[in-house]
Amino acid sequence: MSTKTIVITRPRGQAQQLIEALNASLLASGISKENFPKIISLPLLTIVPKNEKHLATDIANTLKDADLAIFVSPNAIECVMRLLKKSWQDLSEKTIPIGVMGGSSQQALLHHGIGMEPAPTTILIPQHNDQWDSEGLWAQLHTLGWDWTGRKVIIFKGEGGRDWLADTLSKAGATVEPISVYSRMPLDLDSPAWEAIHEVDFPQSLWLLTSSEAVRYLGKAIADQFPQTLKAASAICPHHQIADAAERIGFGEVFTSEPGDAALIEATKVWLDSVAG
Repeated sequence: MSTKTIVITRPRGQAQQLIEALNASLLASGISKENFPKIISLPLLTIVPKNEKHLATDIANTLKDADLAIFVSPNAIECVMRLLKKSWQDLSEKTIPIGVMGGSSQQALLHHGIGMEPAPTTILIPQHNDQWDSEGLWAQLHTLGWDWTGRKVIIFKGEGGRDWLADTLSKAGATVEPISVYSRMPLDLDSPAWEAIHEVDFPQSLWLLTSSEAVRYLGKAIADQFPQTLKAASAICPHHQIADAAERIGFGEVFTSEPGDAALIEATKVWLDSVAG
């Protein structure tokens, strides 16, 4: 009987959190030892924070007269707070509201005490987790009732990525300043992390894909390294754009879950139940 394999493709720190949560959930579900899947970490991208000497000063100066700050990911929050080394409400004479696109980012803010102050910082997040993306945040920003003309919006992001929200805000009249606070380094093709993939039985494998950029890189890496095809493998993606990317690189079965680790884990358990040993 071939062992089922779950491949976690997140950066290392985030991958470990998901692996621990997945293991705990599977154990709690009473899955038998013989049916317990092998879980592999394949960190397709590594987050590299920027640390230029001037960056912290530039960010602090830019925030002094900002009307809104948007963080595109938990990584953006961690990188900015690491650079600034100050509480959020000390950065400006007025408290700057913050927009985020999902629950993980909201939790990252709370970890830094943002939104828990005596006079809490306003955190704007799409109300429903099936809207946790740029479009969902833009819809939520409408609740501010602002005329965007002349509003200064700072978007903290990684290098590259989608510019849809920045473009939309600019068209609405806002002055938008994107600031890249990290870069993403693809996993070296010579990394030992790839060795475990050579042993994977692709028809018995499920790949958890949470980044379109990582999926595109995976497509190139698989084509370069492995004679196997992804047509026999399955994938779970928490957003339709990631699912589209997974289909383009050749995954045979692609499932779209709701965003968030809890939804990924539940979808993984459904897949495990559905695949014969």
